[in-house]
Amino acid sequence: MMISKNKLSIRDLCRIAIFTAFVAICAQIAIPLGPVPQTLQTWGIMLAGLVLGAKHGTMAIIVYVLLGAAGAPVFAAFNGGIAHIVGPSGGFILSFPIMAAIVGLAAKKDSHLWLFCGIVFALAINFAAGALQFSLVTGNSMAAAFGLVVLPFLPNAAMQIVVLTTAGKRIRTLGKMIIRT
Repeated sequence: MMISKNKLSIRDLCRIAIFTAFVAICAQIAIPLGPVPQTLQTWGIMLAGLVLGAKHGTMAIIVYVLLGAAGAPVFAAFNGGIAHIVGPSGGFILSFPIMAAIVGLAAKKDSHLWLFCGIVFALAINFAAGALQFSLVTGNSMAAAFGLVVLPFLPNAAMQIVVLTTAGKRIRTLGKMIIRT
């Protein structure tokens, strides 16, 4: 029986579910750093794009965001609900599917330079969306928002860029081998 390219197989659905759960677990590994906690979410999100590709990685993260919006305790500190989407940290959450898509597209090029640029761009989108919504919701200036919710995350972002760019090809290959079975 042939499956259409537009339909998701059971295997695809399982992979998407695994990465949705993986990101929810990553969200619980957190260091409180002011108004927005430092979590491993963005690592999990970019790994979803890297391993599953743009389409399925983005689907996994959309499911994650929708679960959280519906109230499932998948966000940091086992939180959930629409208040977190429209609240001060919601811009970060709303940019997560875009991050997975960008990294997935960049990884498809099979080039360290493309992956580097994709990760940097994905993080820039995440920081811009997060700072913008934080500024709008809290009434802080963009400069203050940058200092509060972007600056503390730059060391982690630098680590993500280095690790995921240098090990991206291996991670993608290993991840595909693991989830293939």
